[in-house]
Amino acid sequence: PCAVLTAELRKKMGDEAVRAARAAGYENAGTIEFLLDADKNFYFIEMNTRIQVEHPVTEMVSGVDLIKEQIFIAAGLPLSIKQEDVALQGHAIECRINAEDPRRNFMPCPGVIDEVHLPGGFGVRIDSAVYSGYEIPPYYDSMIAKVIVHDKSRERAIDKMRSTLGELILDGVTTNVDFQYEILNNEDFQKGNFTTAFIEEHF
Repeated sequence: PCAVLTAELRKKMGDEAVRAARAAGYENAGTIEFLLDADKNFYFIEMNTRIQVEHPVTEMVSGVDLIKEQIFIAAGLPLSIKQEDVALQGHAIECRINAEDPRRNFMPCPGVIDEVHLPGGFGVRIDSAVYSGYEIPPYYDSMIAKVIVHDKSRERAIDKMRSTLGELILDGVTTNVDFQYEILNNEDFQKGNFTTAFIEEHF
């Protein structure tokens, strides 16, 4: 969960998101995005009418398989859970691993992955389709893996992510793994003290 979001404010945002989806007659999985200002006012940005790249974070803290629920919707079946059954537990973080060079304005770095090791363990999830010998084409998004971790607190999740990234091997191409380390080691990030200008201000 967001480090600065209270339960009351989260519920208010959720109620607004549901109201917007109902007003549009939307019936599927989707995400309403808001921005929060320093005074805790929130503003609508957009609605994504699809599963988000970040959906594993929600799945880890809620224990709900969002893809399964989306298939139920498509099949005309009821959801397997009710809203009151959803209880958030612990903290989850996702790092998008991209074949890109953060030192060169995040320039994409297509090429062939020589060696891959995807770590695992309790509370660790890797979503990827890469393998040793996989060729990253220059035509698509540069994301090649998602590393998601879950633990009891934000601090423990950050520690687990650092450990997991330390075991990740993607040799042969330039990636943003070291840059993710820098973010995880940043004191403001660890405290949840950041804005949309975080990268520009710190890196």
